[in-house]
Amino acid sequence: MIRFGPSGNSESFYDQGNKSSIQMPAWLKNMGLTAYEYQCSKGVKISEAMARQLGEQARQNDIFLSIHAPYYINMASEEQEKRDNSRRYILETMRAATWMGAKRIVIHTGSASKVSRKWALSTAIEVLRDTIKEADDLGYSEVTICPEVLGKMNQLGDLYEILEMCKIDERLIPTVDFGHLHARGLGCLNSVEDFRRVLVTIENNIGIDRLRKLHIHFSRIEFTAGGEKKHWSISDTQYGPEFEHLAEAMVEKEMEPVVICESREFMAEDAAKLKEIYEKIAGGQ
Repeated sequence: MIRFGPSGNSESFYDQGNKSSIQMPAWLKNMGLTAYEYQCSKGVKISEAMARQLGEQARQNDIFLSIHAPYYINMASEEQEKRDNSRRYILETMRAATWMGAKRIVIHTGSASKVSRKWALSTAIEVLRDTIKEADDLGYSEVTICPEVLGKMNQLGDLYEILEMCKIDERLIPTVDFGHLHARGLGCLNSVEDFRRVLVTIENNIGIDRLRKLHIHFSRIEFTAGGEKKHWSISDTQYGPEFEHLAEAMVEKEMEPVVICESREFMAEDAAKLKEIYEKIAGGQ
């Protein structure tokens, strides 16, 4: 079952008088959405009580929960303390996910601006291995870690690097942000065939099963020579990529991913648009 939902809360959620993310699952169900990515991007500050309430609301409303871990995770830092802190941030996110009943956490992998990419990748993989072992020891093994394809050239996290990380444990599922891929490739996703090539690359590296249950981020994106600059909404058609192309490629591969929309300000409304596009294409096959 493919699921669509937003990353964080749309402005309209608050404009309509809602005040707490605990209200999001029912609000999303009313929009016909079935996923929600809770944001811990600035730190894991959610209490156990609130996490459990949100999880209960998600279960009642059939909302698939994921959590975005803090943005400042850097498993490839030259400094041991920062690598240790990054492992701790991931574990804190997994603890919150366990309280909440969230199935997946999305993690940034780090920076490669001051070190060689080879060193950065091998170091991040070592940190990730240690984190997985500690997570299992702590009882968090039911939470799937989803390393994210990042949008800036100087970040560790192109598609190849993320797939290499995911090879170390079959439980890892990549978060493929197609806006970020488009930005890193300076506007490279312009046809169904372009998206097919990405999906085939993923399948060839980690297999069809993980491809089919991929964690996807999608939005239109503005970029510069350095990669990602700014996320935009689906209505900002001067920016790519086009979800129709990805939807067609997903239908061909019989995928059932979680699709999280990261549109600026209109993430829930745009998630509903992505769902509508997908259903139209899937219904026409």
